[in-house]
Amino acid sequence: MIRRLSAKKLMPWANWPEQKLLDLRLCDLGLTIDGELLNRQIQRLYDELEAKQIRFRPHFWLSDEWFCPDGVPGIAIPFYLAHPRLARLERTYMLEVEGGTPEWCMRLLRHETGHAIENAYLLRRRSRRQELFGKSSEPYPDHYTPNPYSRSFVQYLEVWYAQSHPDEDFAETFAVWLDPSSLWRRRYAGWPAMKKLQYIEEVMKELAAMPPNVTSRRRIDPLERLNKTLREHYLQKRAHYDVDHAKAYDMWLLRLFSAKPRRPGGMGAAEFLASIRGEVRRTVALWTGQYQYTIDQVIEDMIERCRTLNLRVATPLDQAKLGFTVLLTRQSMNYLHSGRHRVAV
Repeated sequence: MIRRLSAKKLMPWANWPEQKLLDLRLCDLGLTIDGELLNRQIQRLYDELEAKQIRFRPHFWLSDEWFCPDGVPGIAIPFYLAHPRLARLERTYMLEVEGGTPEWCMRLLRHETGHAIENAYLLRRRSRRQELFGKSSEPYPDHYTPNPYSRSFVQYLEVWYAQSHPDEDFAETFAVWLDPSSLWRRRYAGWPAMKKLQYIEEVMKELAAMPPNVTSRRRIDPLERLNKTLREHYLQKRAHYDVDHAKAYDMWLLRLFSAKPRRPGGMGAAEFLASIRGEVRRTVALWTGQYQYTIDQVIEDMIERCRTLNLRVATPLDQAKLGFTVLLTRQSMNYLHSGRHRVAV
C-alpha cells in the first residue's frame, strides 16, 4: 500500500514571484514522490496490476520529465506533478500540464509501465515480441510522420504514438490491455493490432506469478541530482519542442489566403489567425497528440509570414478557419516528436 501524507508539505518557494522561482535549481525544490495526488494514481495503477494478477510493481521517482530508462524496471515522473505551484509554472511555459489530470496521468502511468515490465522480464529478447512489434535496436527518430489510417497499431496515449518506435508500440499496446475501460476486444476486433493485444494477454498470463528477472531499484536523473535551474529547464524544453520552418509555410498560406483581397478592408490573415489561435491550437493538439507549445510556435510563425506577405482573408471566416485547422494539423503531424526515450548510463 502506498503511504499517504496527512497534510500538504509547505514549500518555502510556493509563493515566490515567478522570476525568483525560475532561478531555483531543480535539486533544491525539496520534493518527494509522496504527494497525495501521485500516491493516489500510483495506488490505482498497482490495483490494476493486481486485478490482472501481475506480481510486478514498478518503482517511481521524480525527475524532469516522464520516462522509463532502458533496462530499468521503474518510472520517472515529472516534478511539476508533485506541487500545484510547479504545475502552474509548467502551464505558463508549455501551455499545458502533461499528466495534469487524473485520467491523463493514469494513461501515462500505464504506458510507462509497459516499458518497465519489458525491462523487468527482458521481453525485448523474445522472438515473437520482435516479430510482432519490431526490434528495440531500431534507432529512435527525432520526428516521425504517422499513418492515421493504419489499423496495425493501437491508439492510446497520443494519436498514432505507437507508430514512432517498436518499444512505444509495445508500451501503447500494454496500456490498452491494462486499462479496464479500454474494451479492447470490441474496439480492435478485426484489426491487425489485435494480434499484438492477444500476445500481451498470453505473455502477462505466463508472467503473472513469476518474479522479475531484473529487480534493480536504480533511478536515472533523480530530481535531487539535477543542478539546472527551472529557467534553464524551460529554455531547454521549449527549444526541444520548437519548430522553425517559417518560410516553408508560404506555399500553403498563399493557397489559403490572398495577397489581393476580393474587397477593400478585408480582414488581415495575421489578425484572423491571432483571433482563433487558442481554440485551433487546442483542437489540433487533441487530434495530433502534439504539445500545445509546439503547435503555438507553428501558429506564431504562420502569423508572422502572413504579416510579411500582407495576406488577407478572402473567403468566409468559417471556411478560412476550417482550412487553417486542416493546414495546421498537417504541418504539426510532419514534426511529431518521438518522445520519452532515455538511455541509462
